[in-house]
Amino acid sequence: MADFSWFSKFPKMDRATLLEIRKYLDSSFRDFSREYGDLIESFFDPLLRFLIWFEKLLVQSPWWAVLISITGLVYLASRSKKLSLGVIVSFLLIGYFGMWEDTMRTLSIITVCTLLAILLGVPIGILMARNNRTQSIVTPILDVMQTMPAFVYLIPVVMLLGIGKVPGVIAVIIYAIPPVIRLTNLGIRLVDKEVLEAATAYGANSMQRLMGVQLPLASPTIMAGINQTIMMALGMVVIASMIGVKGLGQPVLKSITNQYFTLGLFNGLAIVALAIIFDRTSQAYAKRSQQHMQGGQHD
Repeated sequence: MADFSWFSKFPKMDRATLLEIRKYLDSSFRDFSREYGDLIESFFDPLLRFLIWFEKLLVQSPWWAVLISITGLVYLASRSKKLSLGVIVSFLLIGYFGMWEDTMRTLSIITVCTLLAILLGVPIGILMARNNRTQSIVTPILDVMQTMPAFVYLIPVVMLLGIGKVPGVIAVIIYAIPPVIRLTNLGIRLVDKEVLEAATAYGANSMQRLMGVQLPLASPTIMAGINQTIMMALGMVVIASMIGVKGLGQPVLKSITNQYFTLGLFNGLAIVALAIIFDRTSQAYAKRSQQHMQGGQHD
């Protein structure tokens, strides 16, 4: 007699086969991490040394020197006295409420993550813009990276590298890099074809068109991607604290487990302050660059 049970119950793989597949994949990845874990770890040693040096520089330097340096960088990028004053007030309050060291640790991690995301993401975005085949391969990968729950990234990274700064940085970069890749690709593709044809007519080669025409015209879109990457990196700080990344995320995690509302609120507000500073500074820099470029075109 025919079995029609699939009408009422969804047909699924039997439990024993599913268990075998899971065991095989888990053991394969475990064997891979045992075989190549040390090699991969040694590859990231220079990054670890730089992270430790940069964190020590921010934490151990006199607070006033760090505050002057950050305010100076913000002013150079934005040319805004109001924003610079906001930076001073924010960091003074952060220090006054005893969150200075944690904020410096978070700042060091986010700065390194953002720089690495830009160094990796912009070239990939350029490659996607110049090659449709590359775009068709990379786009689904970016879709997975953007929709995969952030906690899932921690599993393979911790299995390979254990807990600490480097696994945290890798997890943050994987989570935060898609916007800068996507918007670099989009910005370059949106450059007017007539402008490129004019550059070619003047004898510009492929690299000259990229560096002299496409990247400058795409810079507002690319800056928007960098801005989004910074915001996502800051959003990942609390999750990264679960694998040993010190900073503002750890007190937030502690406040969740122990139900300390005020501790979580204060450290959360410090993360918000950093996010606003990064956001306003990058936006102001992008706006100034665009105005400068338009002024140069009018001249």
